Amino acid sequence: MSEVSGSVGAYVACPTRPTPLGRPPLDDRRHVIVWPGRPYPLGATWDGRGTNFSLFSENGQRVELCLFDEQGAEIRLEVTEQTAFNWHCYVPNVGPGTRYAYRVHGPYAPAEGHRFNPAKLVIDPYAKAIEGSVRWNGPRIFPYAPSDDPDANPAADPIDDASSIPKGVVVDSGFDWEGDQPPDTPWHDTLIYELHVKGFTKRFPDLPEHLRGTYAGLASDQAITY
Repeated sequence: MSEVSGSVGAYVACPTRPTPLGRPPLDDRRHVIVWPGRPYPLGATWDGRGTNFSLFSENGQRVELCLFDEQGAEIRLEVTEQTAFNWHCYVPNVGPGTRYAYRVHGPYAPAEGHRFNPAKLVIDPYAKAIEGSVRWNGPRIFPYAPSDDPDANPAADPIDDASSIPKGVVVDSGFDWEGDQPPDTPWHDTLIYELHVKGFTKRFPDLPEHLRGTYAGLASDQAITY
């Protein structure tokens, strides 16, 4: 693993391996640009040209964005921008299909409620998609080293758990409306009808039995006509 400087900041490159969506191998990006990005929205937000990443951490002291290819090769990008407690950056040319997670540095002080350990990946709590599952038979995922002594103060576990942890996935949240347009009904012609989905569809006499009490029943031709 070697460190390669980018146009802004630096990243750690791993051996060359293929990446999703036909993008070049991660370690071939000799001039990775990391822009400041925005603190909101939280999570990974693709805009068609790159992805904005934002993570909340009140007590973190340093944050690394980790990008992974299909084989698990990892690069680490320093997230240097912080607005309030949101750490954020924007990475051009990173888009849908990219797997990612974080490493958050900070105090390891269990008695104070802090168990920061950069050897352990942090899954983005605002990820719109997650790939994989926890590999319980892989490298340990807990931030502390296990001990048989119930009174022991467990030390931080130095084992890297990247291969054991699911990764967030950047997604395209756009939707093809296929030419559909909003009705633009004037407010003076607008009627707001509040109802209980289950109660309405369960008691609506024109609905087939298999649609009663369901959201599908509310979307049925009979309900819409009503």
